[in-house]
Amino acid sequence: MARKVTKAIFPVAGMGTRFLPATKSVPKEIMTLVDRPLVQYAIDEARAAGITEFIFVTSRGKSALEDYFDHNLVLEQDLKLKGKDDLLEILNATNMESGAIAYIRQHKALGLGHAVWCARRLIGDEPFAVMLPDDVIAAGKPCLQQMVEAYEETGGNMVAAMEVPNEKTSSYGILDTGQNVGTVVRAKGMVEKPKPEEAPSNLAVIGRYILGPSVLYNLNQKKKGSGGEIQLTDAIAEDIGNGVPVFGYKFEGQRFDCGSKAGFLQATVSFALARDDLRDDLSQYLHDIVSSDQAAQ
Repeated sequence: MARKVTKAIFPVAGMGTRFLPATKSVPKEIMTLVDRPLVQYAIDEARAAGITEFIFVTSRGKSALEDYFDHNLVLEQDLKLKGKDDLLEILNATNMESGAIAYIRQHKALGLGHAVWCARRLIGDEPFAVMLPDDVIAAGKPCLQQMVEAYEETGGNMVAAMEVPNEKTSSYGILDTGQNVGTVVRAKGMVEKPKPEEAPSNLAVIGRYILGPSVLYNLNQKKKGSGGEIQLTDAIAEDIGNGVPVFGYKFEGQRFDCGSKAGFLQATVSFALARDDLRDDLSQYLHDIVSSDQAAQ
């Protein structure tokens, strides 16, 4: 039986340049989808999967991210005095208890693999999850929870995977799976951002991983890959060569790339339409826009 996964790494050191000027002073990870920051969606998903230790790999200018998870005693007291128990409950869900969360600085932008490697001393010899808050996944059962349940049966390493258009393979790590059947597929190899004509499949790795400590050993070699960066994909692929099984998990749910403006807007609309308190007004607004455009044409 695979060891229980209780630790998760959240690489959040990126500068969010695609969202400038907003990210000049606001970390991208606390930009909001409806009324929750991106990072809160990731934290809630991790908690549902049994994660109890949260490791953030940050960089300069991320202090607002750290403050977000702290207790705001003044605000809590104000809500109590005004009897706003519903808002107080929402606020309490954002708090992290002392010792549950740790922050590590990545001083140079050397790639996702390097960011994960920075947390190696807090992982030790345990399996761990990696979650990229940019990838927001709407699912009945949270994606990482789905993966943890599958991992308990398979062990090894596991990556979340989804099919992408062939022309998009150069934007992802791609699995070489041979016969691509079932929910869990065993990988024969992994390639970081291959050209469409060179991609072994169209099954792409997205921002959820369950990895063993052997991946950290591979990252410790600090081999540079695509873009001159230390790639997590390469370290996982090295495990395959060393006989450690790697599985792609085709999760149930819809993934939104909130690292792009279009994906962020799509997620905002989708999550808002899923809310009972917002659905009617937003649906009517969208209907009016479509009707107006059709009339103009």
